[in-house]
Amino acid sequence: MKFEAIAVENIPLIQKGDDLPSLICERIELQDRDIVIIASTIVAKAEGEIFRLEDITPGEQALEVAARTGKDARFIQAVLARSKEVFVEAPFMLVTTLAGHTCVNAGVDESNIEHGFLLYPPENPDASALKLGEKLERLSGKEISVIITDTNGRAFKIGQTGVAIGIHKIKPIKRWIGEKDLFGKILEITEEAVADELAGAANLLMGEGAGGIPVVIIRGLDYYCEGNTSINETYRPEDMDIIKNGLRCLQKKN
Repeated sequence: MKFEAIAVENIPLIQKGDDLPSLICERIELQDRDIVIIASTIVAKAEGEIFRLEDITPGEQALEVAARTGKDARFIQAVLARSKEVFVEAPFMLVTTLAGHTCVNAGVDESNIEHGFLLYPPENPDASALKLGEKLERLSGKEISVIITDTNGRAFKIGQTGVAIGIHKIKPIKRWIGEKDLFGKILEITEEAVADELAGAANLLMGEGAGGIPVVIIRGLDYYCEGNTSINETYRPEDMDIIKNGLRCLQKKN
């Protein structure tokens, strides 16, 4: 058994309104059951999620956080605009985004964008993945899965890895519950984060700096599925998320 991770090279700098599926299909011939991994940065750029820092007017909450942390109130306002809950304010803002993804600074980025601008992540990554996937399938005539990725740190480890923030026609979790292990014992809790594993594999080719590769094709692994899929399947139910609940308890004490 094997699979390939194929970098789609020579993707130009993306501007608002650019047709990502066409750009991809012009550079690689897609095959049935390919998984197209796309960096959220180019999805956001194509969707016009770019803002000038100087055009952002901070609100009362942003000004209060800035006074406590010494950070730029305009940047804080940008983060708050895409957040539904804030868990940590310093040394970075840890939030849950409007789309349900918990990450640093709501994914708002000052890198890979011109000086003085901010790049917001796609507002609804699942919807973006659906739109991209449907056009990729029309153009290629193939059955295609899509994963939109971003880079995330890990709570207990140094370094970042690629994670899935939006998906199309791929189940993000593979449930091994009920299967047997090597010794015949029934697995009771094992759930594999397939979409995140694929995002991490693609990130090895994507890179983080200048000259990065924003699109990678995973070929040889068949995780294609019909019907509706959502990255929300990967988020823990509120009553089971002990880390979030612990952070809320700390906030109440303070």
